[in-house]
Amino acid sequence: MNFKAMALAMLAFPALAGSASAQDDATRAAQFAAIARLPDFDSVWRPEWGVVGKLRAAEGQAPLTAKARAIVDAFNAAKESGKNLQTEGANCMPVGVPGVMRYPYPIEFIYSPGKVNIVIETHSQVRRIFTDGRPLPEDPDLLFNGSSIGHWEGDTLVAETIGLSPLISLIAGLHPTENTRIVERMKLDGPDRLAIETTITDPELFTAPFTTSMFYKRERDWDIREYICQENNRDAADAEGRPSMDLGFDGIE
Repeated sequence: MNFKAMALAMLAFPALAGSASAQDDATRAAQFAAIARLPDFDSVWRPEWGVVGKLRAAEGQAPLTAKARAIVDAFNAAKESGKNLQTEGANCMPVGVPGVMRYPYPIEFIYSPGKVNIVIETHSQVRRIFTDGRPLPEDPDLLFNGSSIGHWEGDTLVAETIGLSPLISLIAGLHPTENTRIVERMKLDGPDRLAIETTITDPELFTAPFTTSMFYKRERDWDIREYICQENNRDAADAEGRPSMDLGFDGIE
């Protein structure tokens, strides 16, 4: 054994480790410097209430295929007959994308290297939009919020989402397929207004891309609160989608 060579290598190791640490620090500093140059999304935003109502009206005019129209018509007919079908959201199941972005609860954008994180008060969820250059997965797991890959086009964040769980609803009564693709374009529409344009495509469900817009107001002094749906849930649905709402009156004589 060459003990002299070993001793020299051991003496060199601290210098090599220090060099690697310096490189890591420089990389980290560069990553956060890049984040500082991104558009000012960092904040809590609340949906503009009036826009939520307009979205529901727009969904009624979605360009559906004959197959999708039959599904939605059957769903609406069941509601009109008194079945009042509710989504699994009534049983505290996450509503998924795009619905989770349209609830009347705030959202918060948090940047980190290689991704944009959206903290959503509804169901205390976090969406991660990866901006590190990775491609969309070829065989994605089916998730409530899907798999989202993003890139910047100037000051607009473009996020593409696939792999949505069939348990969620794109619009009332209509569930995604393996071909469902959602593209969101997010940009500032003024210093304290955020616009998100959402386009859904799926040749099985839509005859043309279905695009809607959502707007949010910046609330600089708000914080995201904890949201535990299962705690004191009084708006459940039974196995047939019928409401089993309990407002606590049953025990009152």
